[in-house]
Amino acid sequence: MWWKKDRTDKRPFVSAVIPAAGSSTRMGEETNKLLIELDGMPVLARTLLVFERCPLVDEIVVACRESDIMPYARLCEAFGMQKVRQIVRGGGSRSESVLCGVKACAEQADFVAIHDAARPLLRLGDLMRVIEDAAEHGAACLVVPMKDSVKRVEDGWITADVARASLAAAQTPQVFGRKKIQRALELVQARGLAPTDDCAAAELAGMRVFATLGSYTNIKVTTPEDLVVAEAFLQEAEG
Repeated sequence: MWWKKDRTDKRPFVSAVIPAAGSSTRMGEETNKLLIELDGMPVLARTLLVFERCPLVDEIVVACRESDIMPYARLCEAFGMQKVRQIVRGGGSRSESVLCGVKACAEQADFVAIHDAARPLLRLGDLMRVIEDAAEHGAACLVVPMKDSVKRVEDGWITADVARASLAAAQTPQVFGRKKIQRALELVQARGLAPTDDCAAAELAGMRVFATLGSYTNIKVTTPEDLVVAEAFLQEAEG
């Protein structure tokens, strides 16, 4: 098996950290996008169930606003989620919330898979591959190749083409050694930086991250239009 490359029969312990403390402002009318139903199931439930069903994931930690702790706990109970071990209060930024989640992981956790709560269409196969790649290379992130032409714009004018062959859009999960990503996030916080994702924090700390090919359907639901697209993807998969 893949973990035996290190000459051990023991599978690494993997914790999933789900930052879910966003404000959902782009969804409008102070709506909590994670509780909106997507094809009959709340967005957050769909997200968590992928990790619940993954044989490589041992526990799930959710980091959210304090006011959402009880609603999310009731959701987990309603869907019979056994791996959600803790729902903790997040921080004022995404990286702070992730750090809160990482600190709440089990002490024996070898790796942490960090995943946006608003990405409910993650495929189980992609999740397993990115965990396996992280175990082999130390860290890994799901990516998809850029499909559109990319331009550099300055002062409202296109100034250059950017070769897209070497470009990719980063997704989640992003998987790291637990101790290393905790140190990286603490470093970012100490410097007052605001990385756009956890890979950026890892890179600032000198870590290399392997690129695992993901799926274009693994979209982040942030606007009402995203919900329409996500519904279409689900219907296509079920049809």
